[in-house]
Amino acid sequence: MKTKRISTVVALLALALLVSACDFSFSTANIPNAFMAADHDGTQPTTTFRQDAVFYAIVDLANAPDDTTVKAAWIAVNADGVEANFVIEDVEITSGDGRITFDLTNAPDMLWPLGQYRVDLYLNDELKTSLEFQVQ
Repeated sequence: MKTKRISTVVALLALALLVSACDFSFSTANIPNAFMAADHDGTQPTTTFRQDAVFYAIVDLANAPDDTTVKAAWIAVNADGVEANFVIEDVEITSGDGRITFDLTNAPDMLWPLGQYRVDLYLNDELKTSLEFQVQ
């Protein structure tokens, strides 16, 4: 009986040591709202863009410490003349609570190919949501 107690105590101590040695953090950071817009301030929500438009992804971040990483991965899902699911660009921002605006601009003399697009939003390297939009 005494051996079982000692084994249990040793196991608990080992577990406590292991947990304290691990570098992990718990965050309640979340994205309560995210949407596409035709303007930087998000006053013109849309999922349809012109070929010469700037794409804006508006992300509201809540319960986030200042070192929270938010990433937007811009993807051409099915666009004319572009490989399917082509990653156009990844952009990463470190922030705390508040609104974050990601944007994607094409070269001034170029038009976005017609088709379906998506922006995947990651919170601390974990995919949280995807916003689909199209260019017509």
